[in-house]
Amino acid sequence: MRTHRLPPLRSASLSAALRCPQGVVDVVRDFDPRATTLFPGRGQEDARAQADLVRPILDDLQGRLRAQGVDDPHAQRVLLVLQGMDTSGKGGVVRHAIAMMDPEGVRVHAFKAPTPVEREHDFLWRVRRALPEPGIIGVFDRSHYEDVLVQRVEHMASPDEIERRYGAINDFEREVAASGTRVVKCFLNISRAEQKRRLAQRLDPSGAKYWKYDPGDLDVRAKWDEYMAAYGLALQRCNQDEAPWFVIPSDHRWYRNWAVARVLAETLSSMNLTWPPARFDVARERERVANS
Repeated sequence: MRTHRLPPLRSASLSAALRCPQGVVDVVRDFDPRATTLFPGRGQEDARAQADLVRPILDDLQGRLRAQGVDDPHAQRVLLVLQGMDTSGKGGVVRHAIAMMDPEGVRVHAFKAPTPVEREHDFLWRVRRALPEPGIIGVFDRSHYEDVLVQRVEHMASPDEIERRYGAINDFEREVAASGTRVVKCFLNISRAEQKRRLAQRLDPSGAKYWKYDPGDLDVRAKWDEYMAAYGLALQRCNQDEAPWFVIPSDHRWYRNWAVARVLAETLSSMNLTWPPARFDVARERERVANS
């Protein structure tokens, strides 16, 4: 049976190169949103070809993961968390990188503002309900980190409560990892200038992107520095080995999509996924099929 392998990069794995260092980080100073770290091609002109090299690996590895989850309630799972400012490309990652895989093995959950019912519970209640089942890759478009980002900047929770949540998130993610879920958290790092350009694109006279524009995005943009500080704290306070952060340069859409797909493929490759053995007598079933 053929085994697909990821094409080698120039040096270390992309996951290692984009792994957020543990300790204090300054999002603006420490990370370049225009970087194309370890991209093996010449730029956007090679993006499609490089994506095509990753696609069969993701397809093969996801197939193994999903097959293991059919009858094994303890099979491994993957949780991909996508966080970033408006226009950073969370939806684009889902459309381009996640779309490389069989949709039947993927569950995408977009977290919006909490509903009245969700507000009656602890902030992690709705997140627990959306965790992936065995053999499934779960994708969070925004996540529990909204509760230490938006709620911190907008003063929707007290400083003491925000502080409690960092610890609660770490406990939760350790628990999720211990249950057999590989947690991959991607901060889609976009520059303030690129965000402005993308917001302007949404107001193009053609009207094709009006539906994506929210006037409230400018209110958030006005607090850019506060949000960058909040992201820095989240990356510092909740960056355990069991649930690492990866900082994905996102000013170039083509690189962002390739990088997330490659990090996800490297993660799946490290999980030693195999096809589950047959639950029946293969020789006998071949004979039955031949005689049918």
